[in-house]
Amino acid sequence: MALFTVGDYLAERLAQIGIRHHFIVPGDYNLILLDKLEAHPALTEVGCTNELNCSLAAEGYARACGVGVCVVTYSVGAFSAFNGIGSAYAENLPVILVSGAPNTNDVDQHLLHHTLGEHDFIYQLEMAKRITCCAVAIRRAAHAPELIDRAIRMALLKRKPVYIEVPTNLSGEACAQPGPISAVVKQMPSDAPALDAAVTGASEFLRAKQKPVILVGPKVRRVGAEKALLQLVEAIGCAVVLQPAAKGSFPEDHAQFAGVFWGQVSTLAADTIVNWADVLICIGTVFTDYSTVGWTALPSVPQLVADIDSVALANPNMYFSHVQLQDFLVRLAEAVSWNSCTMTEYNRLRPDPSLGQASLGQERLTRKEVARQTQLLLTPETTVFTETGDSWFNGIQLCLPPGAEFEIEMQWGHIGWSIPASFGYALAKPERRTILMTGDGAFQMTAQEVSQMVRCRIPIIILLINNRGYTIEVEIHDGLYNRIQNWNYALLVEAFNSEEGGGRALGLKAHTAEQISEALKTAIAHKDGPTLIECNIHPDDCSRELITWGHFVAAANSRVPAKDK
Repeated sequence: MALFTVGDYLAERLAQIGIRHHFIVPGDYNLILLDKLEAHPALTEVGCTNELNCSLAAEGYARACGVGVCVVTYSVGAFSAFNGIGSAYAENLPVILVSGAPNTNDVDQHLLHHTLGEHDFIYQLEMAKRITCCAVAIRRAAHAPELIDRAIRMALLKRKPVYIEVPTNLSGEACAQPGPISAVVKQMPSDAPALDAAVTGASEFLRAKQKPVILVGPKVRRVGAEKALLQLVEAIGCAVVLQPAAKGSFPEDHAQFAGVFWGQVSTLAADTIVNWADVLICIGTVFTDYSTVGWTALPSVPQLVADIDSVALANPNMYFSHVQLQDFLVRLAEAVSWNSCTMTEYNRLRPDPSLGQASLGQERLTRKEVARQTQLLLTPETTVFTETGDSWFNGIQLCLPPGAEFEIEMQWGHIGWSIPASFGYALAKPERRTILMTGDGAFQMTAQEVSQMVRCRIPIIILLINNRGYTIEVEIHDGLYNRIQNWNYALLVEAFNSEEGGGRALGLKAHTAEQISEALKTAIAHKDGPTLIECNIHPDDCSRELITWGHFVAAANSRVPAKDK
């Protein structure tokens, strides 16, 4: 019987939870572990250009697959990967960060490379504990099964990242073989009495209100509660609005869809119906300075708040823990009464779609024309990624057809997130057409990962809005630091092509409406790698929504220090 090792154990568990691609950057402390993972028949190793991109690719993979994995080396690798792990934590995504570590014989004995030059090697574990829901360090092979299972279980239960540290000399050491995966992946059921009480309390609370509106947040999608949400929506009949990070969680062709609520930059008059309501049913919501436009759009009416595993009521002030969101929505749908009051009002003020018809002329390209042309591409098989910046606002304006998906990283807001994240996502869902809307500043952060799109023949369409700088920062607080060196982006992506095989990147430029129309036709036909379309627009051409949002966020940032009490 062949020796079963720590590396084999980790590989088998990853395969059992549905991982098919693991993202890696090699380093001498993780090489034996990489050999073990690569040897598993169900796992495909995907090399990345650096550890930041590696972790963000795993974050994007988790959006598509439900869980992602990145494997890096000690300190120099993990420190860089921590940024993407921070994104996974903020965005409620289970990403498993695996770090190689020094030989156990060197602990407390020698100074080593890839360390801080101290004898204490526990610092990385302590750092990881602050940005994960579970961080474990394997010190003996016999302990590996229990620690690996614990970390993976916590990632799946909490929908948060975890950290597993594997010393270089333990990956090939013998350990026990894994038992049934069911013990690791089994979900915690709702506490029955708490669920009953939450449903009773919520239904009585809503019965006393006349004008309910459902506000959907990004956590709904993280726990797969979209169908349960739909059940509740159609049982109660009220208007439904989305937070910007929740776009794609609810069908936009549904009769009860009332737009994206984003304060003064809301779509389809969502703010008007929210401000008219007498109660908000907040489902998986997240309120930040960004989602509330500098704290100016915090809801002021009573709320029923259903989180991932808890329910809270206002007036009477009650809290119910260990209530799973999906269970609660299904049960509440059975208990609520029909109340379409807010839909009746909303239908009186529902505005017409705002994008208008796409142009095919020679007029100078604008960011609004890019959005119009993008709208024409959307199908039920499309996934749109929108990068931090004006792409947020342009993407939010799109009307998603049934089945289309939308990805945004709004809580963490990492400029440059979308290139590696869309790559990871597309590997997990190759059957979908991935369209990425990004800016020139964001692209410069993580452009290297386009080379992996070429290597893996991923036909992502990258719409790069070149407006010569960090426009989102300009609208918050301008300065020379927001101007960046302009690149020949269309030429750059073709530099990732080589004669060694793999795919082929196309780089195209558009200065007019006609040019982008033709470029998009070429991009759709190109199946052998990514297509980047450099959309050249005027530096001052940005959405009025970004300008408005930027003014209020700037005001929130510039508040004077509070006086000590």
